[in-house]
Amino acid sequence: MNTAHRTGALTALSLSLAMASGPSQAQSQRPRLLEDPHRYVGMWVTQDGHIRHELLPNGRYDEARGTRQSAYQGRYTLTGNHIDYVDDTGFTADGEFREGVLYHAGMVLYRESKSTTRR
Repeated sequence: MNTAHRTGALTALSLSLAMASGPSQAQSQRPRLLEDPHRYVGMWVTQDGHIRHELLPNGRYDEARGTRQSAYQGRYTLTGNHIDYVDDTGFTADGEFREGVLYHAGMVLYRESKSTTRR
């Protein structure tokens, strides 16, 4: 068997073994978010309640500031625990969810429970 045939056979064998052994470590470590795309949907608020981000299940967000409802609106995308915002004027920002807390543009936001939702 020449070298090209031997290399091709070894590659095929390696692929067969990899597929037979089940999902790779990288596949098994997929972000949980991919399994639950609505994991972060809901209201996120600063400790003083001044800033409120509502992440909607359709990929949109609505941010209130103080008494100003819908101060910013736009869309968001999630990649793992990272969130990217693009407001309707084109302004962009991002943030990260860590241990149930949203860190965004120097702010710290906490998930608001349904029992304490503001009106």
